Amino acid sequence: MSASMVDSSTQSISIAAPAAVIAEVIADFQHYPEWISGMKSTEVLEEFDDGYGHLVRFHLDAGVFKDVYELRYEYSDDLTRISWTLDQPSSVQKAQVGSYDLSEHDDGTTVVTYTLAVDLSIPMLGMFKRKAEKMIMDSALKELKKRVEAAE
Repeated sequence: MSASMVDSSTQSISIAAPAAVIAEVIADFQHYPEWISGMKSTEVLEEFDDGYGHLVRFHLDAGVFKDVYELRYEYSDDLTRISWTLDQPSSVQKAQVGSYDLSEHDDGTTVVTYTLAVDLSIPMLGMFKRKAEKMIMDSALKELKKRVEAAE
């Protein structure tokens, strides 16, 4: 992670489902194009022995932001933390580090905390970069909540 990437953004949302159900949706990369806006296609290139995606290629076309990139995933044993890093620079990103942390509550809800830091190949003013990260996270969390709660 380069020094210019120290700023990561974090956002949380509460979802009415157990952590295990949410983790399954997050790890189900093949279905991302069905519920993530701008996601054209995904391809799991490498898997762990348990079948979870280790290296995943994403084809994103969100209007002004188009990119094909590969993320390398790691999972905690209990699946309450799913983290990733950009495998190699893409046309738009020099680096990306992110994670989902799932914290289950007694009332059957789970708080999902999304942390993301992206280092772009193109120079962008800090305030615009943070605004873009916030929009990406906000949309990802809302879409995740909608997907999980619709399935429950």
